[in-house]
Amino acid sequence: MRLIGLAGWSGSGKTTLLTRLIPELAARGVAVSTLKHAHHEFDVDRPGKDSHAHRQAGARQVLVSSARRWALMTELRGAPEATLAELLARFDPVDLVIIEGFKRDPHPKIEVFRAANAKPWLHPDDPAIIGIAADVAPPASTLPHLHLDDIGAIADLMLARAIPLRA
Repeated sequence: MRLIGLAGWSGSGKTTLLTRLIPELAARGVAVSTLKHAHHEFDVDRPGKDSHAHRQAGARQVLVSSARRWALMTELRGAPEATLAELLARFDPVDLVIIEGFKRDPHPKIEVFRAANAKPWLHPDDPAIIGIAADVAPPASTLPHLHLDDIGAIADLMLARAIPLRA
């Protein structure tokens, strides 16, 4: 397995770009999994569901399964947040894992930038950024710069610069 990330501020278009990249990569025969860093209070469960009742009653883990998918929810209950390496170790083998978020971790990343977001660029302060996908040209950068809509070129860059996942 190899990995690469997309990093940018909230509202920069990371998810939109990722949902356009996955079909492009799949059409090239690349099996993709994704890892998304979420806000502190996210939840995939909701009140009224049995699994929610199990978690509220104190279960540390709840695994929900059907004929179409399964999901394992783990309540941290005061334990520290899992590290990127710990989370990556949970994946079944695929060709490429794309990480959305985890912008402070040192894996190779493509910065996603939208001028309308009015946030600062990340690449001047992050040596792990290996390219930029943006709707404007970055100021004084030697990094590869691709337009946000150039999905094929962004996929090419991801495949060229992804690194092997260390066990």
